[in-house]
Amino acid sequence: MATPTSSPGAVRAPSRVKPKRKARRTPRQIARGVRRRARRAVGRVRRVWRRSLQLRVVTSTLVISMTVVAVLGFFLMQMITTAVLDGRKHSAIAEAQANVTTVAGLLGQQAVTAAKQSPSGQSDGSDTIMSDPVDQAADALSRRADSRYSVVILSDDGVGDDRGTGSVARKSVTQKLRDKVLRAKDSPQAQYTPVYYEEQDEPVPALAIGALVRTDYGDYEVYHFFPLEDDVATLSLVQQWLVVVGAALVLLLAAIASLVTRQVVIPVRLTRQAAERLAAGRLEERLKVRGEDDLARLATSFNEMASNLALKIHQLEELSHVQRQFVSDVSHELRTPLTTVRMAADLLYESREDFEPAASRSAELMQNQLERFESMLADLLEISRYDAGAATLDLDSVDMRDVVLRAVGDSQPLAERKATRLDLRLPNQPCMAEVESRRVERILRNLLFNAIEHGEGRDIVVTLGADRDAVAVAVRDHGVGLKPGEENMVFDRFWRADPSRARTIGGTGLGLAISREDAILHGGWLQAWGLPGEGSQFRLSLPRQSGTGLRGSPLPLVPPEVEMRRTWRGQATPVLSPAIEGAFDGD
Repeated sequence: MATPTSSPGAVRAPSRVKPKRKARRTPRQIARGVRRRARRAVGRVRRVWRRSLQLRVVTSTLVISMTVVAVLGFFLMQMITTAVLDGRKHSAIAEAQANVTTVAGLLGQQAVTAAKQSPSGQSDGSDTIMSDPVDQAADALSRRADSRYSVVILSDDGVGDDRGTGSVARKSVTQKLRDKVLRAKDSPQAQYTPVYYEEQDEPVPALAIGALVRTDYGDYEVYHFFPLEDDVATLSLVQQWLVVVGAALVLLLAAIASLVTRQVVIPVRLTRQAAERLAAGRLEERLKVRGEDDLARLATSFNEMASNLALKIHQLEELSHVQRQFVSDVSHELRTPLTTVRMAADLLYESREDFEPAASRSAELMQNQLERFESMLADLLEISRYDAGAATLDLDSVDMRDVVLRAVGDSQPLAERKATRLDLRLPNQPCMAEVESRRVERILRNLLFNAIEHGEGRDIVVTLGADRDAVAVAVRDHGVGLKPGEENMVFDRFWRADPSRARTIGGTGLGLAISREDAILHGGWLQAWGLPGEGSQFRLSLPRQSGTGLRGSPLPLVPPEVEMRRTWRGQATPVLSPAIEGAFDGD
């Protein structure tokens, strides 16, 4: 079936694309997002807290000041409240006792009046009979109170009804207060309680003092209610002022702490900034010295240290420059006599068949040692260029598979002499990277030569891996391996794991050092791993694009089979330090 096609002049109608509806988030996703934001906020606060000495000091001062002010304010308020209320209580009890004495005298008239009455209940006319002495007592107390307090007189079994002054309500006398007065009998009892008035809906805080008055015709309960509105208002005002003064004191202490801390932190901060600039190479950095205190002495000591450090660094630079220049000059000067000796040695080597056996063997030995000497001289010249900072890259986009194959091809004759098989594991797709082929091939040749020399004739595995950002080549041998800590030392110049062991392939001792410099020049890593009896593995990691930093490597530094055995045995993988300065393991 043919597919319909549109004519060249036809105009295609615009299609309506339905907007994608935003998926609704589940409660679990919302909770996860809230927790994530909370962790970020807590992390930011924690970073600010750790980095700011001034913030920690001011916050600590605030917390301690608030605690001290709160405790002192609480006890001070308790003392003021106790002093005010105790004074009010003592004066109220004294006045209540005087009133109780008056009430006892007035209520005692009931007995005299009853004695003058006839048995039939008729008066003899000699005195005026008072039908209710409670009214007389209440009137007397009302005139004496003068709105300063209120009085309630209760009588359950005496003559007369309950009476009160100042429109105080009967419910102001609680059963708890009555029980307390009845148990105490003769001594007055005081209690803080709300008092209710007939013309008010809300109760008023008051001090209630109750006393029991005994007569021949019954007991009377006399309750005095002293309003405490003015006292409560005074205490509330005092409490407000204590809060205001305490808050002002805390803020003042925080400001003082901030000012004092600032005077200490700023010089320390300036010293830290100067130290960072000094560490960055600005050896002329110095601090301003103000005064003669400890901070000024610190600035003076820092300046003296910076001056001495700059002097020592300058001396070391001059010495290093002299050494590099000496190595370079010696290397160049040796090339001329070496060329002459080389020409003579070639003639002797070509004519060795005409010599006696001893002379012929001497010619062969001289030829081999001259080749090694030439290699060492070339390596010394290369090292001197790195030391002088004159090494440059000639970058080109190449397929790393071709680079690996050329390096393996150069190493194949040596591997055959050592009865070592090279196992290549290359990807099927191209692994392009911007590198200098000559230097990368030299790195791989040095790694392969090193693996062949220490591989004890066992197979050597060469693996190439790549990801979006980097390419990596791992050279794995199954020889003697490396002891703990030797993964960094192996890249030092002229270093050997066993000094008594001679090099069997005529190496100069500078191959791995030059390889590390080549890797650093490319912006990559050259790292080593090894264990006694497990062999070793060297990994070269390079960025695909020149100038980009590495964040990881496509290949692991520890061989997978070793890592798997460790996992099975329940052993933890040891921490591996990077073999090049400033690098980190990206596995």
